[in-house]
Amino acid sequence: MEQNKEMTAQQSLSLITETLNNSRRDILRGNSKYFILWGIILTLLSLLIYVCWHFTGKASWNFLWFSMPLIGYPLAAILGKKDQGMPKSELGRMTGGVWTVFGAFSICLSLIAVFAVPMHLTLLIVVILGLAESVSGVLLKNWPIIIAGFILGVGGAVMAMLIKSEAQLLLFTLGGILLAITGLIVKFQYK
Repeated sequence: MEQNKEMTAQQSLSLITETLNNSRRDILRGNSKYFILWGIILTLLSLLIYVCWHFTGKASWNFLWFSMPLIGYPLAAILGKKDQGMPKSELGRMTGGVWTVFGAFSICLSLIAVFAVPMHLTLLIVVILGLAESVSGVLLKNWPIIIAGFILGVGGAVMAMLIKSEAQLLLFTLGGILLAITGLIVKFQYK
C-alpha cells in the first residue's frame, strides 16, 4: 500500500512538472511576437531620436520616448487578439507583471528626470530593461532571454558611463535589436 501512495505522489509531481513545462512553452511561443514587436519599436524609435538629436543638436527630441507606449500598446493589443480565447496561466501573469512594472518604472523615472530630479536616465533605463528581460528568462527557464537581458543590462550600464552625448541612444538601438533577436530565437525554438 505504501508503495502505491509513493507512485501516486510521483505521478502527481510528474504531471505538475509537465503542465508547467507546457505552460512555459506556450508562453514562450506566444510572447516571441511581443519581444520582436517591442524590439523593432525600440530600435526604430532610438534611431529616430538619435538622428534628430544628432543633426539638430537638441536633446528635446527625447520627448519622443513618450510615444513608445502610445505606439506599442495598441500594436500589442492587435497582436494579442488571437490569444484572447486562451486561458491565462500564473506564469504568464507573472511574466506580464514583470514587463508592466518595467514600463511603470521607465515612465515614472523619465517624468522625475524631466520635471524634478535630473538623473542619468540612460543608465537607469538600460539596467532595468536588461533586468526585466533576464527576470522573464528566469521565470520561463530560457537561457537566450536570460543572457540577452544580462548583456543588455550590465553591458549597457558600462557603455552608458563610457559614451557621452546622443550616442548613448545607440544603446537602446542595441537593446531593441537584442529584444528582436531574442524573440526570433524563441519563435524558432518553439515553432
